[in-house]
Amino acid sequence: MIGHRPSADPAADGEIALDRLPRAGPSLEVVLLRDENIGTGAAREPRRPHRHDYHELIWTRCGSGRHLIDGEVSAIEPSTVTLIGRGKVHVFERATGLFGAVVRFGDELLDGGGDRDGRPSPAWLFNGRGARTVAVPDGEAGRLGSTIDALAAESRRPPDAASADLHRHLLTALLLWIERWYDASRTDRRDADDADVQLHRRFVDVLERDFARHHDTGHYADALRVPPAALSRALSHVTGRGTKELITDRRMLEAARLLRFSDLTIGEIAHRAGFGDQMYFSRAFKRHHGEPPMSYRDRLRGSP
Repeated sequence: MIGHRPSADPAADGEIALDRLPRAGPSLEVVLLRDENIGTGAAREPRRPHRHDYHELIWTRCGSGRHLIDGEVSAIEPSTVTLIGRGKVHVFERATGLFGAVVRFGDELLDGGGDRDGRPSPAWLFNGRGARTVAVPDGEAGRLGSTIDALAAESRRPPDAASADLHRHLLTALLLWIERWYDASRTDRRDADDADVQLHRRFVDVLERDFARHHDTGHYADALRVPPAALSRALSHVTGRGTKELITDRRMLEAARLLRFSDLTIGEIAHRAGFGDQMYFSRAFKRHHGEPPMSYRDRLRGSP
């Protein structure tokens, strides 16, 4: 972990190690990076893969390196912001000459969770598979850095009646800028205000919250206040996959994480992914990944 390390729960009973922010209540930590080096020569070694009990925003002003997110490589590039959602398995594998900042925060600091005139909260940026990396446009690095500096200064002040609101408003401003830059980078493919895109982003938020408990498409349609057919049509338009497929994808992503990075039994993993029957889970996993759960685990861990 870069900078000051949050408290880490040891990996007990086969679990993946979990990092938590140190304080109760509204949680925020800002670490400014000044020529950070990890895993290169005399630099300190990276940690083992671990999960976060918080969201992480990494602003890379300059420097290079790479993360591993759920075991997949994510490059560290200058003038980018990388967003890593709560629960993803992460390790900062190596970094050289890294300048910028890391902002860590809990769910309670995300903007309200409600719609903004039909648009989802920017919390959707942290959901989905892997990390999301957004390029910072030319001319925007100054105000991005200044706002992160202001957030860092506020996080170091003794808390008062205004602290939580200031943390939330400054963080929301950062996320709205990042959402704007992300949308601007993809307007050649889809209008940023397309109703299907907005519905997909709202769906991703609900899916992240409910995937282990709710597997029927009707639950998500009801939560989003749209007919099931309209939801599936919109999701297919944006992703090429229907509601049921995306629910299954999210459950299988959780199962794959736990198989690769934890020592939980197949039955325990089936339960975490929302399957009541281990045999049914094993068959479903093989259909999805092309091999049984134990073969998948052994292959990725290098076991014979």
